[in-house]
Amino acid sequence: MRLKAFLTPVVAVIVFLLLWELLVWAMGWPNYKMASPSDLLPAYTRYWELFLVMGWQTLWRTVAGLLLAIVVGVAIGMVMGFSRTMRDALYPLLVGFNAIPKATVVPIIALMFVGMHDFNTVLIAFMISFFPIAVSISIGLSTLEPEYRDILRSLGASQTTIFWKIALPKTLPEFFGALKVSVTLAFIGTNLMEIVSPHGRGLGALFDSGKTNSDYPLMFAVLIALAFLGIVLYYVVVALEKIFAGWAERAPG
Repeated sequence: MRLKAFLTPVVAVIVFLLLWELLVWAMGWPNYKMASPSDLLPAYTRYWELFLVMGWQTLWRTVAGLLLAIVVGVAIGMVMGFSRTMRDALYPLLVGFNAIPKATVVPIIALMFVGMHDFNTVLIAFMISFFPIAVSISIGLSTLEPEYRDILRSLGASQTTIFWKIALPKTLPEFFGALKVSVTLAFIGTNLMEIVSPHGRGLGALFDSGKTNSDYPLMFAVLIALAFLGIVLYYVVVALEKIFAGWAERAPG
């Protein structure tokens, strides 16, 4: 079963790359219009040091923004989940904020914190990824059966005890489901800052360099590298989910 779980996505990726190669070959597209997977290997070979350095820059800032999103998202979700008044007050604000295209926020952040490149990038990654976490925690806590609360309160349990013993375990499946979405959003936020407000760091800067020099295989290689990092971080979340919320998985019928 574990071997199948490993091989299935690997085979899917290989099939995708083969179909991509066949499509480019069948359409006769030159690499300045659509690079094929066979065009990417020379780019990785030539710029492997840049991919390592800038890939690490993108990764750590994405993870930092994601960790901040977890802390703030869980805190906001707890406030909204335990208080109907706060839920009614905060939901419109959160929805309105999330509806603002973050590409329009990037120049504002860059002007507000001039020269603080790492901070700006982490901040955008956080801003674009905390919303699903806050909403999932809020929904999980607000749908907690009142009978559990009443029983625990009658036994003298505090609100903190109720949260740790009942509410937190119940919301873990929703939390990890939202975290899988937030992982990809955090990468989007990081690369928005790296591309829209370039400062020579991260894979976004490498993509921008490829665009400036009309090196289209390099641009596509950066996109695949970003996808790879996103997949790796996604499976890290999946592994954590199996550890902390594996009980919620249903065996296939």
